[in-house]
Amino acid sequence: MDSLYDLLLPIQWVVAWIMYGCHWLLENLGMSATGGVTWVLSIVGLTLVIRTALIPLFFKQIHASRGMQLLAPDMKKLQDKYANRKDPASREAMAREMQELYKQHKTTPFASCMPILLQTPIFFALFRVLNGLPGIADGTSGGIGPINREVAGQIESSRFFGAPLSETFLNTDVNEVKIVTAILIVIMCVTQFFTQRQLTMKNMPPSALEGPTAAMQKNMMYFLPLIFAISGVNFPIGVLVYWTVSNLWSMGQQFYTIRKMPTPGSEAAKRLEARKKAKGQLPAPDTTTTTTTAVDEKPTTGQRQQPVSKKRKKKK
Repeated sequence: MDSLYDLLLPIQWVVAWIMYGCHWLLENLGMSATGGVTWVLSIVGLTLVIRTALIPLFFKQIHASRGMQLLAPDMKKLQDKYANRKDPASREAMAREMQELYKQHKTTPFASCMPILLQTPIFFALFRVLNGLPGIADGTSGGIGPINREVAGQIESSRFFGAPLSETFLNTDVNEVKIVTAILIVIMCVTQFFTQRQLTMKNMPPSALEGPTAAMQKNMMYFLPLIFAISGVNFPIGVLVYWTVSNLWSMGQQFYTIRKMPTPGSEAAKRLEARKKAKGQLPAPDTTTTTTTAVDEKPTTGQRQQPVSKKRKKKK
C-alpha cells in the first residue's frame, strides 16, 4: 500500500498546491485563514480546477457513449446470431466481430467511465493529503508541498458544520462527523443516480434502450450510487466534499449537454426540435423541387403542340 501512495506522491503535490492556491486567494479576499468555510471552499476550488481540465475528455466521453448507443441494434443482432453457438470457435468469431463494431463506431464499453477512472487517483491523493494532516501538524510526518506543519494545523483546527475535514465516519465518535458524512453520501448518491438516469432515459434513441448495452447502462444507474454509499464511510469529510461537488458538476454538465446537443432520435432530441419549432428557429420546408416539377409539367406558353397521328398513338 505504501508503494501505491509513493506513486501518488506527485499527484498529492499537485492537489496540495491547488488547495493552497485557492486558500491563498480566498484569504486575500478577506476570508479567515483558519476558517472551516475557507478550507471547504478551497476543496471546492480544487474540484472546479480538476473538472475544468477534464472538459475535453468529457466531450470524448459523449461521443463514445453515443457510439455505444448507435451500435446497440447491431450488437443485438450479433448476440442473436451467436445465441445458440457455445463452441470456442463461435465465441472467438463473436468477439472478433464485436471488436470490429467498436472500431466502426470508434467507441469502447469503458469509454463512458473514463472521467471517473481518471479522477480516482485524485480522490486517493486528496485522501492521502487529508489523512496525513494530523501527523504533519504534530511534526511526526513531513509536509506535502506547501502544506507544512503550520498549514496542516490550520486545516486540522477548521470545521465544516462542526466536523473536522480529516475525520471519517468509521474512525470517529464525533456525532457531527457522522451526520455530515451521511448528508454528503445521500447527496452523492442522488446526484449520481439522476446523472445516469438522464443519460440513459432521455438521451438514448428507442433502438438503444434494448439489448445488453442498455441493460448494462441501467444497472450502472443503480450500481454506482451503491458503491458511493458503501465506500463513502471510509473517506474523510474533505474527500466527500470533493466527490459531492464533482457529482453536482457532472449532473449540471450532463443536463446542459443533453439539452443543447442531444443524441439524434432520443427523447431529448424531440424536445429540442419542439422548442425550436415553438421559437420559429427551424428552417421552412424546401418547396423548390415541387415547384420546379409543376412548372416543367406545363407546356411552354406560345409553343405549338405537334399533332400525333392515330398510327403513332397505337405504336405508343
